[in-house]
Amino acid sequence: MAVQERTEEGTSQLVSLTPAAAAKISALMAEETDVSVLRVAIEGGGCSGFQYGLGFDRSAQEGDHAFECEGVQVVVDPFSAPYLSGAVVDYLETIQESGFKIDNPNAVSSCGCGHSFQVSDETDPGEVGGCGSGCSA
Repeated sequence: MAVQERTEEGTSQLVSLTPAAAAKISALMAEETDVSVLRVAIEGGGCSGFQYGLGFDRSAQEGDHAFECEGVQVVVDPFSAPYLSGAVVDYLETIQESGFKIDNPNAVSSCGCGHSFQVSDETDPGEVGGCGSGCSA
C-alpha cells in the first residue's frame, strides 16, 4: 500500500488548517530538526473515548493520506481519517485559552477541555475502520 495523496479536485479536504494554525505550526516546525510533516491522528483514550494527537514526523508512512494545507504538509493515518473527515484545526490565543482547537463535525460530544471526543453510538464501525484494536469492523 502506498501513501495516498489527496487533492482538492472532486473531494473535500480531509483535515483543514486555519491560517492561524498553519502559522503556529510552521513556526514550531522551524524550531525542530528532521521533521517535515504535521501528523493529525486520533487514538483511544481521554474522558470521552477518543483523543486528538498533533505531532511532527519525518514523512508520511505507508497508507497515510498526505496533502498540503495553508503551506503545511499534513498526514493522517487510515484509521484516523474517517473520524477526522472535515475537521478544522485552529490555533487560539485569547485571555481564556491558548492552544490548538479541533472543530470536528464527526464528534457528537466532547469533554470540557476539548481534547477528547465521542462519535455517535449509531456509527457503523465498518464506516470508521474498526475499533483500533486490529479488527476490521
